[in-house]
Amino acid sequence: MSKIQMKTPLVEMDGDEMTRVIWQMIKDELLTPFIDLKTEYYDLGLENRDRTDDQVTVDSALATKKYGVAVKCATITPNAARVKEYGLKKMWKSPNGTIRAILDGTVFRAPIVVKGIEPTVRTWKKPITIARHAYGDVYRATEMKVPGAGKAELVFTDENGNETRQTIHEFDGPGIIQGMHNINKSIDSFAHACFNYALETKQDLWFATKDTISKQYDHTFKDIFQEIYDAEYKEKFEKAGIEYFYTLIDDAVARVIRSEGGFIWACKNYDGDVMSDMVATAFGSLAMMTSVLAAPDGTYEYEAAHGTVQRHYYKYKAGEETSTNSVATIFAWTGALRKRGQLDDIPELVNFADRLEKATIDTIEGGTMTGDLARISTLENVRKVSTLDFIKAVRSTLEQLPA
Repeated sequence: MSKIQMKTPLVEMDGDEMTRVIWQMIKDELLTPFIDLKTEYYDLGLENRDRTDDQVTVDSALATKKYGVAVKCATITPNAARVKEYGLKKMWKSPNGTIRAILDGTVFRAPIVVKGIEPTVRTWKKPITIARHAYGDVYRATEMKVPGAGKAELVFTDENGNETRQTIHEFDGPGIIQGMHNINKSIDSFAHACFNYALETKQDLWFATKDTISKQYDHTFKDIFQEIYDAEYKEKFEKAGIEYFYTLIDDAVARVIRSEGGFIWACKNYDGDVMSDMVATAFGSLAMMTSVLAAPDGTYEYEAAHGTVQRHYYKYKAGEETSTNSVATIFAWTGALRKRGQLDDIPELVNFADRLEKATIDTIEGGTMTGDLARISTLENVRKVSTLDFIKAVRSTLEQLPA
C-alpha cells in the first residue's frame, strides 16, 4: 500500500519522560508505516530547553503560526526538585504557558468516551467539554519572596509616566507576593472562541469565575463575556436553541456534578487546568481526553492534556515493563493530522485520522487496554497489556479496518 502524501508539514514538538518514549512508539507503529510524515521538528525536552535558554519553545510557537497546525508531546514544567535533578540554569516557566501566550487561543478539552469505562459521577451521560482560557493568570505571573517586614505595592505607570499605586500588604515578617495580569484583547478572543464553538457543536455554554471576591480581575471576564454575548451572539444562541449563562465557580462545580453532561464549561486559565483534569479522571483517565488550542488566526495546536508520566518513566529506565495509556497522545496526532488534511484538502489524511481513532476505541472496547483502564473497566475478559503491546494492538485493529 502506498503511503499517504502530505503537502505541508506539521510542527512537531517532542517532549519528556514516558510520553517522549510513547511519542516515538506512535510514530514508528501507527504513523510512518502509513503516512509520508512531514514535520518541522522541535525538541522541547527539558535538557534542550535549558540548553537553548528556552528559545526552542518560542521558535516552536512561531513555527506553529507559520504552518497553522502543531502537535505537542507532554513536557516537564520544572520545580525546585527538577532544577536539581536536571542541573538546570533556572526554573523555566511552563512551555505550554509560553506557547499559549504567543498563540493567544482557547484550549478545548473533552473526554474520549468508550464502552466499559463508566463515569465516576453516575449522572454523567454525555461528554463535558472544558474551554480553558490559554493566556495569563498564574502562568504568566511574576513572583517574589519577601525577606522581611515592609510594604508591598501594586504600581501601574501609564505611557505619560503617571503612577497609580495600591498597597498589597504591610508585611511584619517574611512572606510571598505574586503579580498576575490579563489583557482585554485576549479575553475578547476567549469569549468569541467559546461562543462560536458552542454554536458549531450546538451545546449550552457555561462560564464561571469568582467575581464576588475578585471584583476587578474576575469581574472583567464576566463583563466582557456578557457584553460580547449581548451584542453578537444572543440572537444566534436563541435561534440555535442553546443557552449561555454565567455563574460563580462554586455554583458551577455543584451544577456540573449534578448534571448529565453535554455542555461546554468555560473557565479561566488555572480553573480550566484543574477542572479538565477532574473531568477527565471522573470520565475514566487523564489519558482519555482530547486537547486542542484554537487561536484567533486559525492556528491549531493539539496535545495530550496530561503530564509526562514520571513514575512510569523511572520504571522504564530501570528495565521494568510499563502499561502506560497512550490514547490522548494518539488523539493529539490524529487531531493534528485531520486538521492538516482539512486545510490542505487531503481527504485520505482526514480518513486515516478517523480510522486511527476508531481503531484505538475498538481496541479498548474489544477488551485490550492499559492498566489504568483495566482496573476500572466493566467489560468481561479484559486483557491488560504493556505500553508497546497496546500500540501494536491498535495497529493490528487499524490494518483490519476498511480504508
